Amino acid sequence: MLRAFPTAVIENLQPLIDGGRYPIKRVVGEDIVVEADIFKDGHDVVAAVLKWRTLGEGRWHETAMKFVDNDRWRGVCTFYENATYEYTVEAWSDTFSAWQHEFSTKFKAGVTPLRSEALEGAALIEQAARRAGDSEDAERLNEIARTVRSSAPAEVDALAHTGELEVLMATYPDRSAATQWAPPPHVLVDRAEAGTAAWYEFFPRSAEGRGDRGSKLRDCLPRIDAAKAMGFNVIYFPPIHPIGRTNRKGRNNSIECEPEDPGVPYATGNRYLNLPNGGGHKDIDPSLGTLEDFDWLEEQVRQRGMEIALDFAINCSPDHPYVVEHPEWFYARPDGTIKYAENPPKKYEDIYPLNFRCKNWPELWAEMKSIVLFWAQRGVRIFRVDNPHTKPVPFWEYLLSEVRTEFPDAIFLSEAFTKPKMMKVLAKAGFTQSYTYFTWRNFKQELIDYFTELTQTEMREYFRGNLWPNTPDILPPILQVGGRPAFKMRAVLAATLSSLYGIYSGFELCENAAIPGREEYLDSEKYQFKERDWDAPGNIKDFLTRLNKIRRENRALHFYDNLRFYHADNGAILFYAKWTPARDNIILVVVNIDPFRRQHSFIDVPLDQFGEMGSDRYEVDDLLNEERYVWRGRQNYVELDPLAKPAHIFRVRRLE
Repeated sequence: MLRAFPTAVIENLQPLIDGGRYPIKRVVGEDIVVEADIFKDGHDVVAAVLKWRTLGEGRWHETAMKFVDNDRWRGVCTFYENATYEYTVEAWSDTFSAWQHEFSTKFKAGVTPLRSEALEGAALIEQAARRAGDSEDAERLNEIARTVRSSAPAEVDALAHTGELEVLMATYPDRSAATQWAPPPHVLVDRAEAGTAAWYEFFPRSAEGRGDRGSKLRDCLPRIDAAKAMGFNVIYFPPIHPIGRTNRKGRNNSIECEPEDPGVPYATGNRYLNLPNGGGHKDIDPSLGTLEDFDWLEEQVRQRGMEIALDFAINCSPDHPYVVEHPEWFYARPDGTIKYAENPPKKYEDIYPLNFRCKNWPELWAEMKSIVLFWAQRGVRIFRVDNPHTKPVPFWEYLLSEVRTEFPDAIFLSEAFTKPKMMKVLAKAGFTQSYTYFTWRNFKQELIDYFTELTQTEMREYFRGNLWPNTPDILPPILQVGGRPAFKMRAVLAATLSSLYGIYSGFELCENAAIPGREEYLDSEKYQFKERDWDAPGNIKDFLTRLNKIRRENRALHFYDNLRFYHADNGAILFYAKWTPARDNIILVVVNIDPFRRQHSFIDVPLDQFGEMGSDRYEVDDLLNEERYVWRGRQNYVELDPLAKPAHIFRVRRLE
């Protein structure tokens, strides 16, 4: 029995992550540019289309692919829904174009009589008419076919190249023997906020900045309003669930806990509190308020055009209800006791890690999913996930896929400061955004190399870097020693190198007191109530406000993969640019990455990338420092004093 076989070869499809095992990522309104090598045997002409549809939809949408060079074809489409899509490439023999070319070649060469060739063309046109069904196009195609049958070669050649016939034949091609790439790869299309956002993290219990007692959820609005005033639009809370009493840590991670010490929020669970959902991950710590208080706060935040992001930290205190209800979900020692968490030399006696490979793992996985769904049903759509690299990747593929089925607008940030390959596979498995090594990249070449990898290699298709200059766990050395200039410089880098960034509260106050010899905060609010004067002298709130305003008003900074680095003579001057596809918003960023010394340099402006300029004179508005310069040509001079002006953010304006 004869079987159908592919009539065209389709190879080297891009983008394609691990052979199509993992989806690529886009946000609503973004394009996908698909390329493939497409060819076939003999001298037939090939035609190809890019096809796409939402997963489960019956009908494909399609657009013609264009020949690039050397059998390489390219097609572009745009996604307009927050959904999972699939895409593919289909190719076939373009018999009409082949006939058109053959007839024209023979006619120009003086071959006669061309009667048989004209009849072949007429037959092809009549076949297209049958595919057009009962329509005006079918009538017109049949009319043209009759003309081709009865006309002289010169008239046939002219008619074959009319735009009308070419469009009609392209509309009704013979695709009965078409070849299609299979299986179709997937695209996760997220809402716009997945690709562009400014996060502000704070502990609700420290919202009022009092060291003698904690704040409640209903005390958080002034801090939220302050974050909004600075231009942040995502409010991220570390865990707000009940905190265990057993082995509770004291100030500065001390194993000696005083009665008034609030404990570490990551030691989740206290079954002794008689709370509505047992005192675990689906409850609020009573010191913060109730679930009703949370619902009120979530609504207040949304009314302000912002969102709450919750920490999904899969840790359990020894007092968590799971310890009694499901001891089999934990790691057991030979003597039957449960093992606490360790990251040598660190010990976390107040935390029991869950065993995601336990015998009863399906029930455990389902319970973890139910936690995320519980909060999603209360309006939360953004989750920062704590240490996902310590759980199996298949678990995340399961959980993220299941949650997105019910809440396609859910966003997940992976907090995985770990091996590069693990960070990458977590992003491939479905995490929307990822923490990065930016926190420790301080020198020019390592910044260029790292961000080139993130934004200009295959990683850009699935890995969205969310840049954090600091976190509650990490106070990097550059902030410890560089003072206020370092905080401003790192803020500019974070806010402009990526379309996603965030700060942990206290950054705007330039807090940099560290445990000696460690990358950790002294008197960390992970272990105590934090006393703060939110208007303390030396704060950089105005600077952050201006920076976020620049981000908000310039579309070039809303894109992730349009980052390009350019030459600066000085090793302490980093120069890069971003622009919109239409070149109607061009941003140049120049940063002095030395927080201690004034630096100057000539920079090489990429004039050839700006489109039609009219002349080599152009204006650059420094949006950060409210200055304006007229530049000429590629080579221009900059000078930056970290104490007064750590960076330029220029918007280019063409001069007539």
